[in-house]
Amino acid sequence: MSRKYFGTDGIRGRVGESPITPEFVMKLGWAAGRVFASQGKRKILIGKDTRISGYMFESALEAGLSAAGVDIGILGPMPTPGIAYLTRTFHADAGIVISASHNPYYDNGIKFFSADGSKLDDATEQQIEELLDQPMEVMNSDRLGKAKRIEDAAGRYIEFCKSTVFGLSLKGMRVVLDCAHGATYQIAPAVFTELGADVFVIGNEPDGLNINNQVGSTSPKSLQQKVVELRADLGVAFDGDGDRVVMVDHKGEVVDGDEIIYMIARQQYETDTLQGGVVGTLMSNMGMELALKDMGIPFVRAKVGDRYVLQQLAEHNWSLGGESSGHILCLNSTTTGDGIVAALQALKSLQSHGKNLHEYKQGMSKFPQVMKNVKVVDKSIVDSAEVLKAVEQAETEMAGKGRVLLRPSGTEPVVRVMVEGQDKTLVNLLVDRLVQIVSQAAQ
Repeated sequence: MSRKYFGTDGIRGRVGESPITPEFVMKLGWAAGRVFASQGKRKILIGKDTRISGYMFESALEAGLSAAGVDIGILGPMPTPGIAYLTRTFHADAGIVISASHNPYYDNGIKFFSADGSKLDDATEQQIEELLDQPMEVMNSDRLGKAKRIEDAAGRYIEFCKSTVFGLSLKGMRVVLDCAHGATYQIAPAVFTELGADVFVIGNEPDGLNINNQVGSTSPKSLQQKVVELRADLGVAFDGDGDRVVMVDHKGEVVDGDEIIYMIARQQYETDTLQGGVVGTLMSNMGMELALKDMGIPFVRAKVGDRYVLQQLAEHNWSLGGESSGHILCLNSTTTGDGIVAALQALKSLQSHGKNLHEYKQGMSKFPQVMKNVKVVDKSIVDSAEVLKAVEQAETEMAGKGRVLLRPSGTEPVVRVMVEGQDKTLVNLLVDRLVQIVSQAAQ
């Protein structure tokens, strides 16, 4: 089904450029409101991250929804997964997030949740798209929607996060949090403090322009330095909208999404609470796959993107999956990727084994992984006989102790060449050879 505006994760773009303009966002609110109202749904929540454009787009969405006769609950700055949860707990008919996740401040996007906190179905997105191309009609004054601010939203979400690890105490643990100057800047410190941890926070002074700027899960260097400086037990970094997480051990080493998924899977497997197996992506480290295999846990790979991970989880009726980036789905606790919930699940696993994070992550041995981009005009070059033969030869040389992935970019004229394996020297040799072959084939 073709899409003019909606991508795999809502609508995104650079602020002021098509489609992310105030006029478009107001009409989007109207179109969505009309569709929801036609289904008898007239209560919508709006939340946002901390980027400066959120003020403008919040007002634009509110105006559009009101014009369609829909009532609005304003949540203010709130992690994306928090909006999904609050949509359910307030019995709203839909939730709207204004955020560009881990992107810089000058980007923004709009993402929708259904009443149950999951992504909108394709049919509803299609209906909204069709209305966006029609003239905007405003309801009579007596039928306009009303808006009110929901004051206890943060407290409710904080309590929810804590409830996902009932009985967990972090008393005596020194934890550094990096909130990316984003939507977790108030929520995460409260959650970890109320669970008993001694909490130190960086990235908690948003000014509208500094979200994700050299902080957060995509830039963990500041957190690594602070953990070592404060001699903390560990650090936790979120991205701008709080749906991703990476961790840092007491030595300052980053613990990525694959390692966090491994820790959560191990705990759930040992307590007989793991539903089925684990879904990763084409980029998930082979070391995680082998560690799960050693425990007898099934593992499948989805295409890169949380939408595809979610599809595979639904298809297999499993509950745990995610990406190396730290976007982790714990569907036995919530309906979407949640950085705080995933971090707490990992800490629950860590605490149950009585080890520090550095020791515990050793249960999974990560393979060296190298990825390089090759500029191409025709991405189908990856299926040429010459390239396929080179890939087969590389995999033969690794003798089952590594893998090769050639993945055309969905947004750039490049092919991503990835090689991972136990032998780092061989990995570097093979990736350089494949890059050269792909480059020559593309000429």
